[in-house]
Amino acid sequence: MGRVYFDNNATTPVLPEVFDAMRPYFGERFGNASSIHHHGQETRAAVERARESIAELLGCRASEIVFTSGGTEADNLAIFGLAASGDHVISSTTEHHAVLNSCKHLECLGCDITYVPVDGRGQVDPEDIRRALRPKTKLITLMMANNETGVLQPVEEIGKIAAEADVYFHTDAVQAAGKVPISVKKIGCDLLSMSGHKMHAPQGVGALYVRKGTLLQPMLYGGSHERSRRAGTENVPGIVALGNAAELARRGFENGGDAAMTALRDRLQEGLLEQVDATGVNGDGAPRVPNTTNIYFDYIEGEALVIALDLKGLAVSTGAACSSGAIEPSHVLTAMGLRPDRARASIRFSLGKQNTSQEVAFALSLVPETVSRLRELSPVYHKQAVSN
Repeated sequence: MGRVYFDNNATTPVLPEVFDAMRPYFGERFGNASSIHHHGQETRAAVERARESIAELLGCRASEIVFTSGGTEADNLAIFGLAASGDHVISSTTEHHAVLNSCKHLECLGCDITYVPVDGRGQVDPEDIRRALRPKTKLITLMMANNETGVLQPVEEIGKIAAEADVYFHTDAVQAAGKVPISVKKIGCDLLSMSGHKMHAPQGVGALYVRKGTLLQPMLYGGSHERSRRAGTENVPGIVALGNAAELARRGFENGGDAAMTALRDRLQEGLLEQVDATGVNGDGAPRVPNTTNIYFDYIEGEALVIALDLKGLAVSTGAACSSGAIEPSHVLTAMGLRPDRARASIRFSLGKQNTSQEVAFALSLVPETVSRLRELSPVYHKQAVSN
């Protein structure tokens, strides 16, 4: 049985060209990038080339890029590197748990946290950010693109508010990097997180943009790697892969790859809405990353649909991979005002560079009949049909 993978917001496959770029650094180019001999300088050059590629993708200096083990570490370094006891931090109710749980820990350390709400489309009102500011506000941390709905936040407006208030601004761009063009100068952010495995590089590597002059307290203590901002021998194969993936993403924007991805996503979304009744798009009307749609299918349990589709060869999800198995409905969808039953009936479809129009056609042939079969087993669906 052939398998189709539409869960790219959880993780992406490493593209063949990315794997080819990193392959030599597992073997013949094995040196420690801190060594001064040939082997070390060979890998150091590769690390710095990758740093330049990522800087070009984000529109910043190469010296402003800090390599990490992934998005979670990048988020943690940004938050704990700046906030301390007595500070006030502003975030939102729909953040990834890498940020939400960091903020919860900050509260234990003596920080005050304000969680700004979102509207029915999943967007923050920048004026709510402005109203939340206090004299002790140190940091605003707000994601650029939501991992469950793909909804983009008005980060440029928030960046202006942060600059006017002289407050640090961090944006978690893990689900945005490589999918939409990013300019840290236009955003006005001081820190920005990204992760390799969300953009066709391997798991276990990420980066944090740190604006020049921003002093971070390191989380790890050891050598003076990454300009003393992140101790530890560099993951050279992963860094090389991330740099290559960043270059592929940049070229994709130049040749219209993001528009092609949007068209593929829209074909899937519109086809499902046309073929299945009692459905809708979560975050409809808000700007979104090109690859993501989150659709509710009333009268079913999302987990049951995920399992049924997987048995037929289609991989989708009910939301964040790190929250799979959770009993409570998605905190993102409930924050947007969805009823718990509708939140539990929601499915995330997230495409990647490897997906094709044939795979979208496969999903459109499979999902409607699977939803129909599950609804036939639902007493709630039959009760609703009788009442209508």
